[in-house]
Amino acid sequence: MDKKNALRAGALAAGTTLMMLLMSSPASALTRDDGDDPGQGLSVIETLGLFVAAPLVLYLVIHGLVTIADKTHKKKDPTSSNITTKAEAKSEVKA
Repeated sequence: MDKKNALRAGALAAGTTLMMLLMSSPASALTRDDGDDPGQGLSVIETLGLFVAAPLVLYLVIHGLVTIADKTHKKKDPTSSNITTKAEAKSEVKA
């Protein structure tokens, strides 16, 4: 990719990002819509539990299940568990 194409790609990405930022107006989030009835906010403990602890626990459960499934597969693998090698090879060379 030459410099001209890289410059075009960068300009396109920057222009697209700028237009997306201009079209979305985060300031309108401060005004309430009709019928908007937000509930109580989350505490720090609830937020950490919901967005940090719950995904970590879910990841660990999935990782554990995959690891258990992988270990049972290794026990049944006939190609690598039946191979035996001779460690002591003797050769007789007569000169």
